[in-house]
Amino acid sequence: MDSQPVFFVGNIPIYGNLILSPMDGLSERPFRSLVRKSGSAMSYTEFINAIDVLADIHRIQKKIAFYEFERPVVFQIFDDDPDRILNAAQKLTLFQPDIIDLNLGCSAHHVASRGAGAGLLPHPQKIARIISNLVKHLPVPVTAKIRLGWDEHSRNYLEIARIIEDCGAQLIAVHGRTKVQGYTGRADWDAIAEIKSKLHIPVIANGDVQTVADIQHIRNQTQCDGVMIGRAALSNPWIFSSRDRSEVPPHEVKSWIEAHLHEMIAFHGEELGVILFRKYLKRLLTPYQLSEDILLALLTATDLKILHHLINDVFNTLIEP
Repeated sequence: MDSQPVFFVGNIPIYGNLILSPMDGLSERPFRSLVRKSGSAMSYTEFINAIDVLADIHRIQKKIAFYEFERPVVFQIFDDDPDRILNAAQKLTLFQPDIIDLNLGCSAHHVASRGAGAGLLPHPQKIARIISNLVKHLPVPVTAKIRLGWDEHSRNYLEIARIIEDCGAQLIAVHGRTKVQGYTGRADWDAIAEIKSKLHIPVIANGDVQTVADIQHIRNQTQCDGVMIGRAALSNPWIFSSRDRSEVPPHEVKSWIEAHLHEMIAFHGEELGVILFRKYLKRLLTPYQLSEDILLALLTATDLKILHHLINDVFNTLIEP
């Protein structure tokens, strides 16, 4: 951890410039907390549907669960209705997040098609109302995560970024693609640099950061205050401690797998924890090019003892001199 803050979100010091991106179904407490220990400077929750918060706060308890050591903790919220967003955010502040973040970047059809996430980008005035309401009524800083626009013909990122800052938000994270792009094509780091050059609040760059070298490249190109890493962190959580996956020996990968599996079981219970762990395990094992039979056995095991045995077998082979 840096001894001096790298930047501030309002009055909250951030000691580091690498941050795990919020990812639906992935950045829950077991994974997020381990990455926080490994160098991520903030903890963003998975995005939280305002409708779910208002219907039954218990429905989203797991999404907002966090360890104290993860602070600063950011609850990310999404919806298309300004009043619902405000009411849900006010409810969420009772669970003591450090920051509330508005999701303006999710490109998933079921979110964007209803006008939430990136579906808000074509509606600047609605965004202004949402941010202004949140800033006025919440006791914590408000931030936002955006994309560059709906499509190549409506890249209104500068207008949106200025609205977010002018309405009182304290940080903006930018994924360098449009909604229509999804995760295809290349992230436009020059657009992020343009936003950074026009704003006074911190700007976090996101998109196509795969390696330690990429971190320095995106920082040099955008002059951003921090770098947000999503998909690449699933196969290489060590990137937050400035190591590429090729630098991580098998025994460290095994230790991470064991720690993550333990957290998943503590969080979800043994049966569900083992099943949900598969999506992480598959990504962590990808560099080893295991046979289809071994991989199938690992990713279909339902018994914890059998899974441990299979993991030990794989790594005993990998670790042997």
